Amino acid sequence: MDSVYKMADSDVSASRRLQLYALLGDLPDRHLPITVTLIDQSERDSYMVETLVLSLNDVESVPAYLVKPLHTPPPYPVILYNHAHGNDYRLGKDELLTGRGGIQPIPYAQALTAHGFAALCIDHWCFGERRGRTESEVFKSMLWRGQVLWGMMLYDSLRAVDYLVSRPDMNSQRIGTLGLSMGSTMAWWLAALDPRIKVCIDLCCLTDFDALIDTRGLDGHGIYYYVPSLLNHFSAAQINALIAPRFHASYAGLFDPLTPPAGLDRIDAALTRVYAEAGAPAHWRLFRSASGHFETAAMRALILQDLQDHL
Repeated sequence: MDSVYKMADSDVSASRRLQLYALLGDLPDRHLPITVTLIDQSERDSYMVETLVLSLNDVESVPAYLVKPLHTPPPYPVILYNHAHGNDYRLGKDELLTGRGGIQPIPYAQALTAHGFAALCIDHWCFGERRGRTESEVFKSMLWRGQVLWGMMLYDSLRAVDYLVSRPDMNSQRIGTLGLSMGSTMAWWLAALDPRIKVCIDLCCLTDFDALIDTRGLDGHGIYYYVPSLLNHFSAAQINALIAPRFHASYAGLFDPLTPPAGLDRIDAALTRVYAEAGAPAHWRLFRSASGHFETAAMRALILQDLQDHL
């Protein structure tokens, strides 16, 4: 992985980051050129939508939406928005523009641009305009080639950050990431791997792996979620510790089967200690509500405030 991901790290954090990346299978070259095709550009309410096709990997093209506020001058602070799974393979990146059942009624494209943020959302493998093969089929095909589906998804996200950094209308020093469910998991993995992410906000999927096993919750995730040998090297808390001292807020429902409370307790205790040792105790927060696997109105209000305060 490129040395850019070592910046602002201790030697230990840089080494662990490289170790985590190595578990993600045989990934494409990190230095492949990125090309972009602008398919369409249109205005919606108070923001502009660019419909893009990106060449991020050497296998298949990646459709994406980029939204920008109409009445705020660039360069924009920008969010890499990660769509959820929810067994809705049609939705993908459209979640940014239209929302979904687990998201508050105002879609994030509208909410983020109203606060002066740009946002990029890509279709991940198997979703949106990249659907056509089942998740299981793609996982098996990749496994034969030494690849891991989650690794290939993360690779595309890392390359999406590369693309954002390359755009002069985006502020490369003010990049955040955000998502619900699978998008939540993508947010904290991505922030752990890439120090260019300054703010990480995850909703409803900060999952302690051992707690998920203990509560027999493994089938709550698709096969995309599983990385060979991961638990021999990392806990969820240890992955999230690589985000410190950058700002990280996590939102969880107490009745969400994908975030068992005992696991949240373990992660919270570990990250509270890590952030205190890093001299940034206020940069970690776990918000729990008496809810399930969805974003509440209180979560949305706090998330927008977090972005304004820290990005």
